[in-house]
Formats: sequence, structure tokens, C-alpha cells
Amino acid sequence: MIEATNEGRKRELIPAGSYPARCYSMIHVGTNIENIMGVEKVLNKVRITWELPTETRVFNEENGEQPFVISKEYTLSMHEKSNLRADLEGWRGAGFTEDQAKSFDITKLLGIECLLSIIHKVSKSGNEYANISSISRMPKGMECPKQINDTFEFNFTDHFSYEVLETLPDFIKDKIKTSDEYQALLGSANIEESTEVFTEPSAEQDDLPF
Repeated sequence: MIEATNEGRKRELIPAGSYPARCYSMIHVGTNIENIMGVEKVLNKVRITWELPTETRVFNEENGEQPFVISKEYTLSMHEKSNLRADLEGWRGAGFTEDQAKSFDITKLLGIECLLSIIHKVSKSGNEYANISSISRMPKGMECPKQINDTFEFNFTDHFSYEVLETLPDFIKDKIKTSDEYQALLGSANIEESTEVFTEPSAEQDDLPF
């Protein structure tokens, strides 16, 4: 008998705990309609990803040891009750004034270290997954190793490329292609492509990096 199943190889979860981490990837997913508890909402989303340089594994023999990575999707809102603002305030160890919160360039986060608290949760389908429960400033005396992965930014203005878009995971790519921003690009006669990638953070972290 040769039996086929739909059980793929289980991915190793990041162990629950607190880890030094560094933000290395930021993808502007764009504006889509989402159904939240039966209510349709128009949301502009960004996907932020961190690497955990102290937690490495061999996920692919060709690449050798690589750090665990974890992502979180946010609505691009600095409203006082937004998840993005709450996490940023925990990360910087200080609140934003309303004037500061009117407009904030989140690409300042790229290359910046933090402390991530990770817990395990179970999805509605019964699958266990790792989830970021909180983000805070690095404690004094704790160091985060240098960045391992190249810094990656994708947006619809100065870091856009059709070629790079096609390399993204399908679930992210599909969201981007249905976004208002992508549809607007398709209708534009002037599309500038950029595949710029940074290998090092652009600035040293100071007492209050952002």
C-alpha cells in the first residue's frame, strides 16, 4: 500500500519565552476589506517581521543555521487604542504625544532591537502557533546580537518591484494584489521599481531610537 496524506512536516515552534529580537522586514500589504466578527472593515495593513538571533536552527541544509523569525500584522493607525501604537510605546519605553502620533514613519523600526515575549496559542482549526504577546525595550545590560538577515522593505512608493512581489508567500502576495494601492499602480503609467536591500541597520540605536 502507498498511502498519501495531507499531513506535512510540522514546523518547529519558537519556544515560549522572552527573547532579544531585531526588526528586519517590513511589508506594506495595503488597503483591503476584511470581515471582523461579521462586520466588513476597510483596513490598511503592514506586516512587520523580527529575527531572533539567539535562537537558530538548521531549517534548510543549504542555508545552514538561521534565526527563528516571527511576524505580526498591524493596521497602519496611530490611534491611541491601536495595537500598533501600544506596541510601539512598549518598544520605545515611552508614550507618544498626540502631535508625535499624527504621523510616524514606521520604517525607523528597521534594524532596531527589542525584547519580544512569545506565547503559544491554538487556532480555531486546532493548530498550535507562536504569537507575540508583548514588545518592550531591551533591558539594561542585555544585548541583542548583530543582525543576520538582510533588511527588507516593500511598499508601493520607493520600494516596489513586481519581481520581488512574486517571491513573497502566496497569502501575502494575494493580499497585496487585491489592495487599493496595487490596483492604483496598475492604472498608473509611471511605475518606478526598486529592489534596494540593506544589509546593515542605517543608524546606531540611541537612548530613544524612535
